[in-house]
Amino acid sequence: MNETHDPLLRSWVESANAAGSDFPIQNLPFGVFRPAGSAQRFRGGVAIGDSIIDLEAARARGAFTATALEAATLGAQSSLNALMAAGPAAAAALRLALSRALRAGSPQRPSLESALVPQSAAELGLPAQIGDYTDFYTSINHATAVGRLFRPDQPLMPNYRWLPIAYHGRCSSIAVSPQAFLRPMGQRLPATGEAPVLDRSHRLDYELELGVFVGRGNALGTRIGIDAAESHVFGLCLLNDWSARDLQAWEYQPLGPFLAKNFATTISPWIVTLEALEPYRVPWTRGADDPQPLAYLEHRSVRDGGAFDIQLEVLLETEAMRGAGSGPVRLSHTSFRHAYWTIAQLLAHHSVNGCNLRSGDLLGTGTQSGPEPSEAGSLLELSRGGKEPVRLENGEQRCFLEDGDAIILRGYCARGGAARIGFGEARGRVMPAQM
Repeated sequence: MNETHDPLLRSWVESANAAGSDFPIQNLPFGVFRPAGSAQRFRGGVAIGDSIIDLEAARARGAFTATALEAATLGAQSSLNALMAAGPAAAAALRLALSRALRAGSPQRPSLESALVPQSAAELGLPAQIGDYTDFYTSINHATAVGRLFRPDQPLMPNYRWLPIAYHGRCSSIAVSPQAFLRPMGQRLPATGEAPVLDRSHRLDYELELGVFVGRGNALGTRIGIDAAESHVFGLCLLNDWSARDLQAWEYQPLGPFLAKNFATTISPWIVTLEALEPYRVPWTRGADDPQPLAYLEHRSVRDGGAFDIQLEVLLETEAMRGAGSGPVRLSHTSFRHAYWTIAQLLAHHSVNGCNLRSGDLLGTGTQSGPEPSEAGSLLELSRGGKEPVRLENGEQRCFLEDGDAIILRGYCARGGAARIGFGEARGRVMPAQM
C-alpha cells in the first residue's frame, strides 16, 4: 500500500471522481489505443475517468523524469510488452508519476490537458503481443458443478486438489472487446446418432474468467519460485473463453479442448496492475479436509493475502432487448476470492518444469463460479447442462447462446476504506455461422 491508494485522492479529470467510475485516480490501468477511424499506429495510454492519457504526448510535455520517464518511453510503444518486461518497479514508478500529475491541484495540469483523449473518440487495441495462452481451471465450484453433470459419482478427478489444471490455448484468436465472431463449425455427435456430423455448434457458451498478463519472463530451464511469482505478473483483465460445448464433448478425449475453444477469446482492453489491486487482497485458505499444497505451491504470503476479492458479473443482451432498448440483464455475480488456486500458484506451477514464460503471455484463470447456484460462470451450469432453461425478464429463455446474443463481463473491487476500481467490460457478440 502506498500514496496512490489513498481513497481521498481526487483528480482534475472530473469524470474520474464520479461515483461508480471504473477508472478513478486510484486505478490507472494500462492499454493501447489510436484515434477511432484512423490508420495511425496504436500507442500506449492510461485510463483516467472517461479519458485516456496519451503516454507519448505526456512524455513530450515533460510529465516524467528518471525511472518514470524510461517506463513511459516503453509504455508509449504500440504494445505494452516492453513495459511488461521491465518489471513491476517500472510500472509502479510510472503509475506514481501519473497519480501525482493527475491529482487535483497538480501544477502539471496545464501541460497535460492536451494529452487527454476521450475514450469515446478512441479505438482500443490488443494491449500486448501475446506469444502464448494457457487456460487454467481454478474454480472448484465450477469444476464440481460441471463434473457432476457428466460424472455424478466422481465430479472431481483425483488430481484436481493437488495441482492447477490447465491446457494450452490458441493466442491468434484472442481479440479485444468489443468482439463479434462467427458461431463455430465442427464435428458433433447428434443425440440419436452413431456417427458425428459437421455442423454449427448448437450449445455455444461463455466462460467468466480473469486474464493474467505475464510481466517479466523466466529463462528456459528455470523456475519461478512461489515467493517471487507475483513479481512476474503485470496485471489482470477480464476474459471470456467462449466454448462450444457440443464440439467439446465429442473431441476432448483424450487430449482436451481443440476446435471447441480456439475460435474466439475476448478480453477487456485495460490491464489493471497488481499494485492497484493491493487494497483488495484477502487471505487464501484451503479446507482442512483437502490436501495441502506441495511445498513449491506453498508460501506464507499466499496464505496471508494471495487471493483477491474481485467482483465479477455476467450480463446478457439479446436481439430482442436491443430492439426494445431495454438493456442487458444480469445472469450471475461472484467473486474471484473463491478461486481454488491463486495467481502466484499458477505461475509457480506453470514454470516448475522449466517452461519459459515470456512478457505478454496470457494466463486464463478458468471459469469463475461461486459456491451458490446464482454465482455460476457459464450457461452450462445455470441451465444444468441445458435441462433447465434460464428464464429472462422479457420472457425469453436460454439454455445456450443464440445468434445475435451479446455477453458482457464486468469486474470491480469495492470495500470500506478504499476507492472503488474497475476493469471496464469485455463484450462479445455471436454472429451466424458461415455454413
